This record gives sequence, structure tokens and C-alpha cells, in this order.
Amino acid sequence: MSLRDEIHEQPEVAQCLLTGQRAAVEAIASSLADRDIDLVLIAARGSSDHAAIYAQYLFGTLHRIPVALAAPAISSVYGVTPRLERALVIGISQSGRSPDVVGVLEAARSQGAPTVAITNDPTSALAAAADHVIDISAGQEHATAATKTYSMSLLAVAMLVAAMEGGTGFGGDRAGRMRALAALPQVMATALAGEAHVAAVAESRTELDRCIVLGRGFEYATAREWALKLKELAQVAADPYSAADFQHGPLALVEPGYPILAVAPTGATLAGMSELLRRLRDEHGVDLVVISDDAETQAIGAAALPTPTAPGEWLSPLVSTLPAQLFAYHLTRARGQDTEQPRWISKVTLTR
Repeated sequence: MSLRDEIHEQPEVAQCLLTGQRAAVEAIASSLADRDIDLVLIAARGSSDHAAIYAQYLFGTLHRIPVALAAPAISSVYGVTPRLERALVIGISQSGRSPDVVGVLEAARSQGAPTVAITNDPTSALAAAADHVIDISAGQEHATAATKTYSMSLLAVAMLVAAMEGGTGFGGDRAGRMRALAALPQVMATALAGEAHVAAVAESRTELDRCIVLGRGFEYATAREWALKLKELAQVAADPYSAADFQHGPLALVEPGYPILAVAPTGATLAGMSELLRRLRDEHGVDLVVISDDAETQAIGAAALPTPTAPGEWLSPLVSTLPAQLFAYHLTRARGQDTEQPRWISKVTLTR
């Protein structure tokens, strides 16, 4: 199975995850209902770290719970264990074998904190270290670059947050959130149907050797993941930023023709993103490629990668990440590079 096959497998895998893990996720959510959780702490690396960034926005907007990203070196290098009694601690790792991620969950469980493993291997060390496991059910991922395991990690996080009782009303009530999740696989399939256009845009940019990738809110995770795929597959020096942070200094990098990729779907961040993209086009003359479901925003770019509208703004990264993956894949092929085994990296990286 090739990387392209794994990209196109995602709607089917998403349906499998939604169906097969719903009862397990609801049981986890129920077990958390009576816990006094002041904080969610997430341990992850690589693409899984981007899923953790998505979780920061999801827990915050739907349940007003702050999320921190774990710094495993506090324990593994400096020998100090943070206080975690009132935290929900989540480890995200497709292999479940990363020692530093496992160590965070072991430390949390020893303090009595509830722990959840999100992994593609329910028999892994990470799963064994956790009270609860969400099997992302992606099947074997042959290509080195994570695609379906990344999106299914996003979906596992979304399922857990959606299943938790109560909330702020963002994304609707619990029943509404579950309906939005059920609609997602078909929308993902529609997004992938635009591959020929994405390929044409990518193939027109084979000289790309550097770029800035922008997103905001939920889509900051997508910007980071798109940049990572461009780095590891096409060997492009892609630098991701929150659109807000970008204006606090990195804006000085741009000049006429500078390539900027942006993720700007419908939602609370669209107006600000569109305003920034117009400025970059009109005042700085950048070469802009935009992922969006909004026609006016698409028209700002020199090229656009259109997407369907997600079933809810909070689910938009599960749609927008698909053309980003296809763009990186086709750019890599057009440059004559290996899409299946990028140079110098392996499928599983064991860090401590």
C-alpha cells in the first residue's frame, strides 16, 4: 500500500473508528464526569504533537478546560515529576512505543490522575501505561509519513471531547456534536475527490524550496502538520506560524514572490485570515496558495485548494488536512523524490 493509498483510505478508516470505538470513548467520557479536572496534559511527539495542539483548542472551546503540552524532559532529564493529581493526562502516539510519552502517563497514573492512551497499537507500552485506551483503528501504516494515523488521532480527540457531558455550547450540545462526527467521513471523501486540481497546483511549484505556512485557531495544527509533511517528504524548508504570531516579527521575511501557504476555512478566524492574506498579496506581492471552503478567500490566492465545509468548525482540520497531504505528496513526486521512505527518518522514533 502506497502513501497515496493511505491518504485515500482516511474516510473509510474514520467510519471504522467512529463505529468501533464509540462505546469505548463514551465509557471514558462517563468515567471522567465525576472527576475534578482542572487541566489536560498531553504528551506527544511529531505529528501527534500537532494533534495535541488541536486538542488545546477543542477542550478550550467546548469545555473551557486549559490544555498544556507535556515537557517529558522535566522527568526524564531533570528527574522532577510535576503534580498531576487534578489533571487528565493523555498520551498520543501512533506506535505507542515512544519512551518519553509512556513515561509521562506512568508518572500521572502513579499519582492517581486519569490517563488515556490514543494509539494505533492497543497492545503497546503506552496502552499498558494508561487507564483507558482509544484504538485509532487505522490499520498498518506502511509509508513513513503519518497521514491516516494523524487524522485518526485528531478524530479520537474530537470523539472524546464531543462525548463529554456539558460544555460551552460551541459546536452544539452533545447530541449535535455526535451528529457532526457522523457526517464527517462523507465530507472527507468529498475533499479527497479534488485530488487532480491539488496535483496540478503542486506540480506547478516544483521549484519550491522554502515557504511559510499559516493557520489560526483550530487550523494552527493543520499549518504545522502541512509544514512537517513538506519538510519530511519534499525537503522544503516550510516554517509554520499562527497567523497572529506571524505578524509579530516573521512578517519581515516576506518579499515579492515569497511563497506562503495558508489554511483559512469558514469560521471565527476567517475574517482575520482573509484580511491578512489580502495584505500579503496587495502590499507584499507574495505567491499565495490557500486551502479554504470560502470562494472569496480562495480568490485571494494565486492558487486555491478548495475544500467542502466541515460538519462543524471544530472539525475543520479533519477536512483541510487532506488537500495539504495531497499537495505534499504530489509536490514530492513532481520533484522526483521518494514518497514512501523519506531520507534519514524512520517510521518510529524512540526519544527519551
